[in-house]
Amino acid sequence: MRTTWVRGRGRGRLRIAVATAAVAALCGAGLTQGGTVHAQGRAAETPWVVSLGDSFISGEAGRWAGNSNDSAGGYSGTDRAFDPASGSTDAHRVYGTSYDNGCNRSDSAEVNSSPAPAGARRLNLACSGATSTAILLPEHGGSPFKSEPSQAEQLQKAVTGHPVRAVVVSVGGNDLGFEDVIVACAKGFVTPIGASPCAPTQAPEVKKRLPAMRTAAVNSLADVTTAMKRAGHPAGSYRLILQSYPSPLPDGARIRYPGEKYDRLTDGGCPFFDKDLTWAHDQLVPEISSTLASAARESGAEFLDLSRAFDGREVCSTTTVQAGPDRPSGRTSEWVRFVTTGVGQGQRQESLHPNHYGQLALGTCLGLHLTGTPANHRCTNTPGEGPRTMRLGPAPTT
Repeated sequence: MRTTWVRGRGRGRLRIAVATAAVAALCGAGLTQGGTVHAQGRAAETPWVVSLGDSFISGEAGRWAGNSNDSAGGYSGTDRAFDPASGSTDAHRVYGTSYDNGCNRSDSAEVNSSPAPAGARRLNLACSGATSTAILLPEHGGSPFKSEPSQAEQLQKAVTGHPVRAVVVSVGGNDLGFEDVIVACAKGFVTPIGASPCAPTQAPEVKKRLPAMRTAAVNSLADVTTAMKRAGHPAGSYRLILQSYPSPLPDGARIRYPGEKYDRLTDGGCPFFDKDLTWAHDQLVPEISSTLASAARESGAEFLDLSRAFDGREVCSTTTVQAGPDRPSGRTSEWVRFVTTGVGQGQRQESLHPNHYGQLALGTCLGLHLTGTPANHRCTNTPGEGPRTMRLGPAPTT
């Protein structure tokens, strides 16, 4: 995480890391643009596609199109909340009023940016930072989160009397304590004396928590099914989809800041040891994905595997660049928000979440999934191409 101090006219700068313990929460969620929870569409008869869960489906970090350390011109054009005409920045332009309570539902959130099904109404109930408790019905332990009622309860009220094409859920990362893992790994990197990788201690702890994460996902899907039934939508009349998480970081062999030096922190926004990067990319994210796939099977839901959707597009990947004199591009820019303190550049909670390009990519994945017949799929990107050229294949069997 870092703060950027700019000298002169905005081109020369000094970047310094602060508040390592505040290294970003990975898992949260957001609202549709305009902020309030609402459906978008042309007619009441148009089927709805609804998203529930945490930050990876809410649209967290959708404000940013790539990353830049240069403050000029809205951080080299990466800040979509920046108005060049007035020179002002207002995150409400991207997150709507959901910015006020921190749900951060962006205009490019997955359900909004999905090109298919054509004409579908879109409803985003997800909220950044949500655990399964934010989804569950009140009688099953669900409780308000960030001043908003249970997402399953909201779902039931919203879709009563309306046709529904699909309900897409992202849940589990916050129940697992992914933020704690990332903070521990970042602390291990920046500790002045005795710095060491976190993987040896964190890996066994994560394995202990995976069964509870699976249970949380199963319970969430059960309450979504119950809410839909109460709203007049029996199981089988709509598509219920559980998705996993893309890896925000490359493995240690593909990081463009070699030598495990502090430029990973001050320049790249990826303060992690090679060993931890490789563990997170090659083991942690796949383990989470396979556990969620198991939860989907038990729940009778479809599964959308996103674990490899950002390969080559991660923060600090050798095949991506930060914006500067060259403006951001979906072909070359990172698809994940780099680690930031939230002082100067946006919010801390946006760190390591899919940015605008990442949101467009996930929306494309969802559209491809919904275009075909119900099945389990894995979504991957096309090297060197933009976020609208994602590819869908069979999900791996576990």
